[in-house]
Amino acid sequence: MIEVYTDGASNSNLGLSGAGIYIKANGKSYEYTFPLENLTNHEAEFHAVIKALEICKGTFPNEIISLRSDSQVVVDVIENDFTKNKTFLPLLETIREEISHFPYFFIKWIPESNNKNADRLAKKAIQLQK
Repeated sequence: MIEVYTDGASNSNLGLSGAGIYIKANGKSYEYTFPLENLTNHEAEFHAVIKALEICKGTFPNEIISLRSDSQVVVDVIENDFTKNKTFLPLLETIREEISHFPYFFIKWIPESNNKNADRLAKKAIQLQK
């Protein structure tokens, strides 16, 4: 099972944003930082999940994915496979497609204090753009 921690960050509403991904797999850890366009914090969180799934599809194909996020909104939307939010809907559709590449996918909400590596990487992505 691959443990994936994601976080999105934005320095202001519709400001510079970034995604951080921390993966634990086969006794190793992997870190990824992605500068993103101007997005809200929630949008950055969704993009972090998408980037993580894309990485896992290429690096860990056919593995069981256990994704953890400190965004209750993202976790709820993905768990319920539903959103009324017109901005989140295309992101959810992309996530559905990416999830289909794995035999099993689990998502779990975790507190921010348990997501420090992904948070550090997301903030680093913003700093890279300044």
